[in-house]
Order: sequence, then C-alpha cells, then structure tokens
Amino acid sequence: MKRLPLDDSFKVNRNPVTLREIVLDKLRGAILNFQLLPGDRLVERDLCDRLGVSRTSVREALRHLESEGLVEFADAKGPRVAIITLEDACDIYELRCVLEGLIVQLFTLNAKAKDIRALERALEENRKALEEGELQQVLESVQGFYDVLLEGSGNHIAATQLRQLQARISYLRATSVSQANRRGASNKEMERMVEAIKSGDPLAAHQASVDHVRAAAKVALEYLKSKQDEPGKVRDIATPIALKEPRIGR
Repeated sequence: MKRLPLDDSFKVNRNPVTLREIVLDKLRGAILNFQLLPGDRLVERDLCDRLGVSRTSVREALRHLESEGLVEFADAKGPRVAIITLEDACDIYELRCVLEGLIVQLFTLNAKAKDIRALERALEENRKALEEGELQQVLESVQGFYDVLLEGSGNHIAATQLRQLQARISYLRATSVSQANRRGASNKEMERMVEAIKSGDPLAAHQASVDHVRAAAKVALEYLKSKQDEPGKVRDIATPIALKEPRIGR
C-alpha cells in the first residue's frame, strides 16, 4: 500500500465555539431563564426560524439537552421542555445534600490558600450578581462558586457526579433564586460555608452546606408544588449525618 502524504486536510480546525454549542447554549439559557417553560413543545421548524440555523443543529442540541434532563421526548408529538416532578426535585436535592456536603467537607481538608482566596472572590461575585444582576448572571456566579469547591475538593468522582446533574440543578436553582424571599438568604448561607471552611472545621462546613441546600429546597419545592397542583405536604429532605472518622490513607 502506497503511503499518501499528509496534507492540510489533516489539520485540526481550532474553532473555540462551534455552531452546535451556540445553539445548545441559547436553548439551555431559554429554559433556565423561563423563556421556555416546562411542557412547552419544541417544534424544530419554529426553532430553526427563531435561531436562524439548520434543523440538524437544532436536533443535535435537543438531543444533548435530553441527556441533561432539560428536554424530553415524551410522545409522538415530539420534544418538549422537561417537567421536573416534585418527586424528582426531592430526589435531586437529597443527592445534592450528600454530594455537596462531601465536596465542602473535603475542600475544607484539602484546599490550599489560593483555593480559599478564589472561593472568597467567587462569593463576592455572587453577592454582586444577586444585588444587581439578571437571573443568568446569578446562576453563572453560583456555578463559579461551586466550580472552585469542586476543583479544590480533590474528589473527581464526586465532582463528575455533580456535573452530570448540573443542568437540572441549575433549573431548580433558577426556580429558587427567582423567588423574592430567597435572594438575600442565599449569599449569607454561602458566606457561612466559607467562614466554616476558613476556620478549618470540616463538620461545620458540611453542616453549612447541607443547611444551604435544604433552605433552597424548601423554597423551590413549595413553588413547584403550587405550580403542579400536587396534593398533600412536600416530603422532608433526608440529610446525611457527618461522622468524625479517622481519614483513611492520608
């Protein structure tokens, strides 16, 4: 077999943001900003006209959003914005309590001085966004705060598990922080997490994280209950118990 020369077609085109990623960000943002509401039908032709892109780009983005849990193909009528049920939301918040509590606890034990400084900066960015910013800025600032925690925790498996839930967590977060009675409290709860981390107390940091998730859950679940007309009382979120155990292999 004769070897052919490598030509320019072998070169990787370094386009930092592809059209598919732009379409994906636009659709995800419209869902998280409540421009598209749970149950809304997502008609490919209409989306192509609004976005000014091909049906292929829209279809790929919708399939990706399905994998994130923000879009569902529920019946023959085609895709729609996913409806996160009250039960699903409770399950997500319970898992957040476990995973985020662990992440914060590990961050307290493992973080370097530069990580704590980065966390303080992220907390300040969140405070400004809550006071002045639009919902999208608030969500980005909270994600920036958690990105620092995930990076500094040292547990990449737990971080990966949380990131796989990120889209639905962001949707529920948008639901809670969009309520008038939530914005002021959210940053103060995160501040308590940072103070516990700075004091070097992993159990206090764990508890502050769990308290933060539970407070957010209370607001979001009550709102979802009112919108979904669910009978009865919202079930309590089960929370993990942090035990002071000797660290293995450290």
